[in-house]
This record gives sequence, C-alpha cells and structure tokens, in this order.
Amino acid sequence: MLPRSPAPRTPRARRTLVALLLAALTLIVPTATATAASASASASAQATTSRGWNDFSCKPSAAHPRPVVLVHGTFANSVDNWLVLAPYLVDRGYCVFSLDYGRLPGVPLIGGLGPIDASAEQLAAYVDRVLAATGAPEADLVGHSQGGMMPHYYLKFLGGAAKVNALVGIAPDNHGTTLLGLTALLPYFPGVGDLLTENTPGLADQVAGSPFITRLTAGGDTVPGVRYTVIATRYDEVVTPYRTQFLDGPNVRNVLLQDLCPLSLSEHVAIGTIDRVAFHEVANALDPAHATPTTCASAIG
Repeated sequence: MLPRSPAPRTPRARRTLVALLLAALTLIVPTATATAASASASASAQATTSRGWNDFSCKPSAAHPRPVVLVHGTFANSVDNWLVLAPYLVDRGYCVFSLDYGRLPGVPLIGGLGPIDASAEQLAAYVDRVLAATGAPEADLVGHSQGGMMPHYYLKFLGGAAKVNALVGIAPDNHGTTLLGLTALLPYFPGVGDLLTENTPGLADQVAGSPFITRLTAGGDTVPGVRYTVIATRYDEVVTPYRTQFLDGPNVRNVLLQDLCPLSLSEHVAIGTIDRVAFHEVANALDPAHATPTTCASAIG
C-alpha cells in the first residue's frame, strides 16, 4: 500500500504519470499503433473482402447459420486484430465481419479510444447492418480485450440481447482492470484522472471502479438468452487479476487457456491475435454442438 505522502502537483509530475498510464493502457491493445500503421494498406473493405471477411454478399450456411462479428480491442482496428482469427473462421465456413469503433478525431487507423457507451451504439448499428445483409435473425460476437467487454453494454442497454446468440470474450476486461495497480496511483495525482478522461475516455472507462464499469456490472454480469464464453490466460499482464475477466451467471463458460494447453505462454496480446489454441476454443464456443477437445495440438489444426 502506498504511503499517504503529499500528492505531487507539478505539471511535470502530472505529465509523467499520464505518460506512464498511457504507456500501460496501450497494452490493452491487441497490437500497437505501429502495427496498425503497417496494416493500413490492408485496412480497406476491398482488402478484407479479398481475405474472405467483411463480404456483405456472404450468406450463412445451414451448418453456420449466424454471421460472426469480430470486435477489436483498444488501439486496434477492424483488420490488424483479426489477421489470423478472421481467415481461421472463414475457412471453417462462417460469414465473418469486423467493424471499426471508438475513433477519435485526428487519430487515424486506431480505435477503442472513444466513450465506450458510444462505441456500443456503433456496434449496435453495425450488427443491424450485418443482419440486414445476411438475412440472419441473430449474430454471434467475438471480441478481444475491450472488444470482449464493450458488447455487454450493447446487450444490457441497447437491445442487443434480442439480436445476439453468443458472446465470446478473449481476455476481456469485463470488470475493468487495475493494470497491476498502476491506476491506484490516480488519487495521488489530483486532476490526472480528468485529463485522462478528456483525452481518451475509452481508456478511463476501463479502469476498475470507473462510473462506466460500475454501471455495466450493476445487476449482474449477464442477460437472459445469450450464451457467454470467456477465454483468459493466466499470463495476462493487462487485465489483472486475470480471474476478474470471468463472468458469473447462467449460460456462462469460463475457460483458462492453460487448463487446455499447459504449455501456453500467451499473454494479453497473443491470446487475441495469434493463438490458434484459443481460436479452436472460439470455434467450439460458436458451435458447441460440434465441439472437439482443445489441446496444445489444436495449434496446428
């Protein structure tokens, strides 16, 4: 526990803490800003369609009757978060779509920075567009980090429960995060929390105990009619403690990656971007009637 010493009030101290917070909070990203920039050439709808997803002419099959909407994490976009998982699901016969959300003016390529309630409204509009294009009555959602948590707002407050069959969260910060206690420093630096909220509200909303998280979790973790799966890793260095990712309620399955593959060393970024063991479990969650055991060998399947 930190001593109750006088709070640093100098502009330099505040700038230093903001820099530390932003550096740590960017770890909530599935990939960093540089990765987003390197993926910019493939960020167009034409590029993603050429890889088989975001094809609005796709019609769900009898085997996979619901489209899958992928929801990226903070500082990511609709392409870079899903360069492995989207083709993985397309190859298995799914109609797959991904959206950009939470963009701030003057900040290109990266999302998840805007107020999360507004981001949930963007998700709601996108799901409506996907359902209209595919003719399906419901969609399944798969999200990484913020993208696994933000849809809960859509389900609880924006009517999403009537349009969603399943939500699969990969390393989601369902109850916020302390970032290994770093955010506990905020009370010692008066004004920094306000500065963080003003500049990147999507980050401030994710801090454990924030007004957004408090409202989101009030009344329980789940809503009736939706199946929930959470896939976490014990080596998550961002959403900490990792067990805070797990949900409590009916129709919930909480999965620890290392229980499926003890050899896995995936942390917060890897589990959502490249880990095919985790992705095998995503496929099981989307089609539980045809689920097969997930093991370390699933990485080569």
